Amino acid sequence: MAVNRDGIPSTLAHSGAVSFWLAVLLTGIGTGLAAAALTRLLETVQHLVWSGSGTNLLDAAEHSDAWRHILVLLGAGLVTGAGQIVLRTLSSGNGIDTTAAIWFHAGRMPAWRTLGSAVLSVIIVGMGASLGREGAPKQAGAVIANFFSDRARLSDEQRRLLVACGAGAGMGAAYGVPLGGAMFSLEVMRGVLALRYVLPALFSSVVATAVSWLFLPDAPTYLIPSYPSSLSVVVWALVAGPIAGVVSVGYVRAITWADRSKARGWRRLIAPVVVLGLLGVVSIWFPQLLGNGKDISQLAFTNQIGPALLLILLALKPIATVLCMSSGAPGGLFTPTLTVGALLGAVLGHAWSWLWPGVPPGLFAVLGAAAVLAATTQGPISTVMLMMELTARDRSFIAPMILAVATATLVARTIEPRSIYDARLTDEEIAARQKARELPPR
Repeated sequence: MAVNRDGIPSTLAHSGAVSFWLAVLLTGIGTGLAAAALTRLLETVQHLVWSGSGTNLLDAAEHSDAWRHILVLLGAGLVTGAGQIVLRTLSSGNGIDTTAAIWFHAGRMPAWRTLGSAVLSVIIVGMGASLGREGAPKQAGAVIANFFSDRARLSDEQRRLLVACGAGAGMGAAYGVPLGGAMFSLEVMRGVLALRYVLPALFSSVVATAVSWLFLPDAPTYLIPSYPSSLSVVVWALVAGPIAGVVSVGYVRAITWADRSKARGWRRLIAPVVVLGLLGVVSIWFPQLLGNGKDISQLAFTNQIGPALLLILLALKPIATVLCMSSGAPGGLFTPTLTVGALLGAVLGHAWSWLWPGVPPGLFAVLGAAAVLAATTQGPISTVMLMMELTARDRSFIAPMILAVATATLVARTIEPRSIYDARLTDEEIAARQKARELPPR
């Protein structure tokens, strides 16, 4: 029997296959439990600090007085500053980003510091920080994969794959998107699409999502109508895709700047308080800026935001996310990036409607979200799957979505090799990763 030189068992007859597949199974189970626990923690924090009549963060914030906005976000800043000090005591040196760990450290990460960062990010996102919640289950999945890699004594290449699978499984469990989570782990996190990698990714993501559904609702993240495709939409996708690609490059570079400009030394305590306190003040007039942006996207997808507010939020939301990152606040980027794309798509859609009326702006928002998400993650296949699962829609607008995703990604890759998940990599590490990706398959 032929054996893969990287040691990834493609069948159960492969040497060491039982240990590897048991680690995959246990990683899926552990990640699903962790994702459910972190999601419930976020909901609990949000309920405690934003008590009100609303059913989500935006509704609760809209029904809260101005002082609650300021005090809650100042509190989030204090928690962030104190949390960073505590995290530095959990391990020496800086924490390792999941992408950097997979590519340059054989997937190894400091367990307690990474889990502490995950919990901290969930708490401050629940309080209103303009960051995503998926970063926490991704980190938890990576740590759990490391744990079982040690127990199973997996090789470095097996560990790299399992850590990527754990991160993708965290995404799948957090949002109920098993196929998208599996493709995300391979295309975005591992950066390799190979047949022998597909089954571990699918298995871990499906198991994690199924386990999370024991505790979390099995429902689409975004509820949208069945938008039909048309010639107007297809032409718009071809025009808007390159625009989304250029905007994505600017967004990725802003994220990279934010990571490299993070506060150091005593500023770790001051910067989060200043930035998040400022966010609290601005949110008095624009509560849509709070949280990961899911509520804004939902409104954009269903045509419930006017053109003027769309323009304002398109300017303010990415600024809020970038500043939160630069202050040192930990958190994810998936949903905030999707939200930027939804706002861009809706704005471009309103402009298009003056030239070629008849298409609901909400459909443009969905396509814009997919285009920007694909271009910023440089994961076109995983993005299409994620959008289909997040909206529970499949064939109604798949053709224009693929066109927008493909053109946006092509333009972004031509200009900028980084994705939003590469912000912590140096230029030398980016070059090394690109070279590794271009090697012929073994």
